[in-house]
Amino acid sequence: QVHLVESGGGLVQAGGSLRLSCTASGSIFSHYAMGWFRQAPAKEREFVARITWSGRATDYADSVKGRFTIARDNAKNTVYLQMNSLKPEDTALYYCAAGGSWSTSARAYSYWGQGTQVTVSS
Repeated sequence: QVHLVESGGGLVQAGGSLRLSCTASGSIFSHYAMGWFRQAPAKEREFVARITWSGRATDYADSVKGRFTIARDNAKNTVYLQMNSLKPEDTALYYCAAGGSWSTSARAYSYWGQGTQVTVSS
């Protein structure tokens, strides 16, 4: 069992930056691939970024590539999402997730945080 808690969301102007954090407790964090997903009102949850258990491989949705960076610190049981050059269309509830497989599908992730709100004003 893994318990995930996100933090770092907030209100920012377009072009600004935020860093989201997701801290895990419970099972062994370093065993899991981690992902960030987001969900805007009236839209489906979508993949944002993922990272392998070792941190050696990362992957991003085309919409955030070059602007967002995912990283993890297994010693701190924490995964991060650095978001730069934010756009109003990045506004959403952001979730971190832990899973046993390398996937962009939300269904592959077994554990989820409660989300942190990111709002980007124009």
